[in-house]
Amino acid sequence: MKIPSLFFLLPVVALLSGCNSPNGDEQKAEAAEKAVLAKHDELMAQMDQLTLLRQRLQKQPGPDTVAAGRHRRALLAADAAMMDWMHRYRKPADTVDLESRLLYFAGQQRRIDSVAVLFRTSLDSAQRLLQAAAPASSSSTSSSRP
Repeated sequence: MKIPSLFFLLPVVALLSGCNSPNGDEQKAEAAEKAVLAKHDELMAQMDQLTLLRQRLQKQPGPDTVAAGRHRRALLAADAAMMDWMHRYRKPADTVDLESRLLYFAGQQRRIDSVAVLFRTSLDSAQRLLQAAAPASSSSTSSSRP
């Protein structure tokens, strides 16, 4: 009696082990999507900083208004790149085959990573410009006082 019951269990075990692979593949797709969206969320958290720096550059008195304008445009380009990425991102339907979804998420990861580079470089360079201008404006303010 024990032998026939094993024959009934073998197909069930085979089915269950076969189900693990698609779930693992689905987890890969979910992980890829989560990585893309995590980078998006990280950049969105920096949007206020981007806007504040742009406003500070707008108000920045100083001799190098050309550099300030160039940095403002770089910050605007980073903002526009983020908006463009968000408008173009479309999560593939679950019915799309796994390989196509993984390729889509890989492409989106490359795109959002390039937006992140644009963010980082524009934020860093704008901050350096403002820091360099800060000692100059504070020394000119203090030297004009009696």
